[in-house]
Amino acid sequence: MPRALLDDTAATAAFDGAATLGDTATLGDAAARAATIAARDADRADQERRLAGHTFDALVAAGFARHFVPRRWGGTEGGFADLVHRAAALAEDGCPSAAWCAALLAAHGRFAAFLPARGQQELWGATPDVRIAAAISPPAGTAEPLPAGGWRLSGQWRYASGVDFADWVLLAAWEPSGSGPRARVLALPAGDFATRQTWDADGLRGTGSNSVLADSVLVPPHRSFLLADMLAGRRDAAARCHAAPAQLAGGLLLAAPALGAARRALRLWSQWAGAAPHREAGAVHLTLARSSAEADAARLLLADAARRADTDPVTEHLVARNRRDAVATVDLLVTAVGRLVRTGGPDTGPEAGELQRLWRDVRTVASHGALRPQPAADAYAAAVLGPEAG
Repeated sequence: MPRALLDDTAATAAFDGAATLGDTATLGDAAARAATIAARDADRADQERRLAGHTFDALVAAGFARHFVPRRWGGTEGGFADLVHRAAALAEDGCPSAAWCAALLAAHGRFAAFLPARGQQELWGATPDVRIAAAISPPAGTAEPLPAGGWRLSGQWRYASGVDFADWVLLAAWEPSGSGPRARVLALPAGDFATRQTWDADGLRGTGSNSVLADSVLVPPHRSFLLADMLAGRRDAAARCHAAPAQLAGGLLLAAPALGAARRALRLWSQWAGAAPHREAGAVHLTLARSSAEADAARLLLADAARRADTDPVTEHLVARNRRDAVATVDLLVTAVGRLVRTGGPDTGPEAGELQRLWRDVRTVASHGALRPQPAADAYAAAVLGPEAG
């Protein structure tokens, strides 16, 4: 393989000039340690379908749990772009499953900030580093209103990432009301819920996205809020992360681990491609050029959308555009990594197993409901062409 190709590969892997996303040197020491620990345990997490306890501890120590927690409780009230940056770097240098759990640890802290003040104090009064899992989409189970106030919660919820390590869990359930059922989010402390090992997806195996069970759990009023309020955002909130509607950045946070996974895959594949001459050198060159360009394009899309989520006036068009770009990001990454796998196949040597795992992880990210192309396309068309666009 010509040396020039190796040099270009190194530049591509480093993503020169991309200081806004993925530069591990800009992360704090704790985040760098988390990446090191996650990388060491990535294969084990994939096999056991959950992170190791010390990996989850490292994510908390790196500040992910407190990222969106209000400052009044010692939290960071951080930005979306910073979290996207850190999650992508953790996936690239550590483990995509760990990055997924880290991004959701932060996101669930943002959700919990919609609790009444008393509920927030109960969660974060002692520390902002509370491990919160969630299962809110779609709502499941029932929240039966009680005459004295509060609810009786029962049901089963799927896909609660990292729930095995949770101090609290947020669950969306249907509450009967005069105008019909409405979705309500309820916070349960560890001990008030059970878990069931149901996570069997092909990728992101280490996320441990298992099911949560609640059986006639009494939930007081200060541990609940309406799901619609969280989806809309609290427009009068002092912090942008709490004022923003959920769909402004939700898809971006989910796409970040896929970006890191794709960049790691490109780096592994490039090591194989540069190790020796290939009979199909033209195909190798074309794969490198196209997949690296797609990864770069995905990075730029994601970085710009995350910046807009932090800074631009919130409009229907902005939300729809960010949803569009989150979907476009993962589509580019699925294409890029799929081409790497097809070109290298089993011949990629020691890297083959990890490359296949990263490919599974990227595909699983893309399958998430928040990243489905059709709803995002419909929302974007309505914002640009008008609600009557058919």
